[in-house]
Amino acid sequence: MKRLFYFFLFVCVAVIANAQAKYVFYFIGDGMGVNQVNGTEMYRAEIQKGRIGVEPLLFTQFPVGTMATTFSATNSVTDSSAAGTALSTGEKTYNGSIGMDDQKNPLQTVAEKAKKAGKRVGVTTSVSVDHATPAAFYAHQPDRNMYYEIATDLPKAGFDFYAGAGFLKPTTTYDKKEAPSIFPMFEEAGYTIARGYNDYKAKAAAAGKMILIQEEGADTGSLPYAIDSKEGDLTLAQITESAIDFLTKGKNKGFFLMVEGGKIDWACHGNDAATVFHEVADMDNAIKVAYEFYKKHPKETLIVVTADHETGGIALGTGKYALNLKALENQKASAEVLSKKISDLRKAKNNHVAWEDIKNLLSEEMGFWSVLPITWEQEKKLRDEYEKSFVRNKVEFAESMYAKTEPMAAKAKEVMDQIAMVGWTSGGHSAGYVPVFAIGAGSDLFIGKMDNTEIPKRIAKAGGYK
Repeated sequence: MKRLFYFFLFVCVAVIANAQAKYVFYFIGDGMGVNQVNGTEMYRAEIQKGRIGVEPLLFTQFPVGTMATTFSATNSVTDSSAAGTALSTGEKTYNGSIGMDDQKNPLQTVAEKAKKAGKRVGVTTSVSVDHATPAAFYAHQPDRNMYYEIATDLPKAGFDFYAGAGFLKPTTTYDKKEAPSIFPMFEEAGYTIARGYNDYKAKAAAAGKMILIQEEGADTGSLPYAIDSKEGDLTLAQITESAIDFLTKGKNKGFFLMVEGGKIDWACHGNDAATVFHEVADMDNAIKVAYEFYKKHPKETLIVVTADHETGGIALGTGKYALNLKALENQKASAEVLSKKISDLRKAKNNHVAWEDIKNLLSEEMGFWSVLPITWEQEKKLRDEYEKSFVRNKVEFAESMYAKTEPMAAKAKEVMDQIAMVGWTSGGHSAGYVPVFAIGAGSDLFIGKMDNTEIPKRIAKAGGYK
């Protein structure tokens, strides 16, 4: 009897894995390589269980788990636009391209195929809606920095739901000329603009098509880092929940939804390990929302989780055959916020900041001295930077792809990395493998190592998109 039960269970799982997906979730962790995922799980094990090992994220427990290559048509190390285009169209292109091949011809995206197949379509992100990865699903432009032009492609695609922080250049063209605001264009195309989660809930029922962005006055470039998020801030989980709610209104033939955890990449560019692990966990929280939907429709839902590339070349271990990731829980904010606090202290003290002021701030924000023992060498590194930037007033901001950081904040981050035994090879992308996880209808298509161009092709096959 037990053998018969397991046989039928196997058959049921196999049937689901081979079924056509009416509902497709496509999660992309920007910059999320294998070690970003593994590091998050090891960090969770240390802080939640006080042990060596891993405390699994939800998506790493999906039945299909593999890896993908990410090189572009022109570079061994891809950028986000070429990788986004590969993940949206199944074709390699040059670094910088949005939805175009290496000859600058438009490519059809898996989202456009889904729309053509009668599905409702959503494109969402934790950064700006016109950023490289989301743009690669609806826009066709030769340069990722053509933010205004990318935004004007949004209504042309005609998708049902877009969400993110906002738009970077709503009134300025690529050649820096003033242009009509994109927002009236969106409204003329039938889109309702919701500013914030509560505004979305108030407007969703009456809206035919929706663009959800942050509240007026908030950063249009990105949502706050998860480690910095406060009550009332828009979150990726709320965006995912809103997208599901909107795309399943009334009668529908199913949906395709892309969700990008865009700030994993930003934190990796800044070599900020604690912030990275919070961002990966934050995307997992959004995946949990999708998984709850999957549990209600297991035979019709496919969830795919992957990344566009790895960023930073993060190393878990720096030669001592050990890790101390638990130390990272003492970091109370991103390096970006710590930098602002140091700048604010500098202004408040009219640049007459005492060493004790810095020690108190780093003790409060990073746990140095108060919780985490600091070696003589580490204190000297911090003290030398204090002497340079506060006593001699030689302030040299550390620059990464998306941030300029107070030198004292940058040094504090370096010391935290030393304590946690986390290393970085660069502030840019790498050619490392990225993970691929899948569950649900059509998930069997994702078994085995693949190139990133295979992922949208297999999603299209699972969803029956032509």
